[in-house]
Amino acid sequence: MPVEPLSPQEIEERLAELPGWSLEDGRLTRSYRLASHFAAAAMVVHIAQTQEELDHHSDLTLGYNTVALAVHTHSAGGAVTEKDVELARKVEDLAAGHGAH
Repeated sequence: MPVEPLSPQEIEERLAELPGWSLEDGRLTRSYRLASHFAAAAMVVHIAQTQEELDHHSDLTLGYNTVALAVHTHSAGGAVTEKDVELARKVEDLAAGHGAH
């Protein structure tokens, strides 16, 4: 079953539930700051595991003590879908455990 793109209003509603996330260049994006490079790398591994479980992957960038994500759904023509929102919610849940802000 194909994944349907969210409307601009639906995206706004979902973003209201995801503090720190925004829509940039047609993707849901978020950056996190962590205490150290090792903490950031550990969070990247945890996000990668979550993405594998969901079979949905973001562009994931590791900096010195930062982690950044940008996600959209390729199978929906690069639009934002519920799959992207689900991934964002799961990342938010795990970020707290890594001390990310």
